[in-house]
Amino acid sequence: MSVKYPNVRVQLTGNDGNAFAVLGRCVAAAKRQGVSSEECETFVGEATSGDYNHLLATAMKWFNVS
Repeated sequence: MSVKYPNVRVQLTGNDGNAFAVLGRCVAAAKRQGVSSEECETFVGEATSGDYNHLLATAMKWFNVS
């Protein structure tokens, strides 16, 4: 499985695990690396289309998560 944006690094371990905090960290990291607002909205839409586990799986599919 390849990561869509491997240059976007998101540190989730050791941080707030709240779903909104996870989304915020992912979007902020993506924007810092130049990912467009439209693409970030696509990520958020996909990530929030399921449960919490789906959110985490989507984050790992899109970004380099640790």
